[in-house]
Amino acid sequence: MTRLNPITTPRHQLRAEKAARNRAAALNAFIAKKAEIDTMLARLQAHSDDHFETHPGEVNWGNVGTLEHYASLLKRITDSAFGEGEYGE
Repeated sequence: MTRLNPITTPRHQLRAEKAARNRAAALNAFIAKKAEIDTMLARLQAHSDDHFETHPGEVNWGNVGTLEHYASLLKRITDSAFGEGEYGE
């Protein structure tokens, strides 16, 4: 995108150009952050599919506590994303 000359260009055009650049930057940041989240979710799903690297015969209360911690963190995220729990109306 070429920049407009601030001396010869009306202010409304300059503001429109700045707003367009801002929207494009926000979209790029959004896409990058979404990709980061998608990567984390894929890793977490793979970890879950592998039973969090815990063999059924070796499960102990420490493993339960770890999963309880993970679940509580995920609940905060899902409550926020879906307007539930403490984020509900």
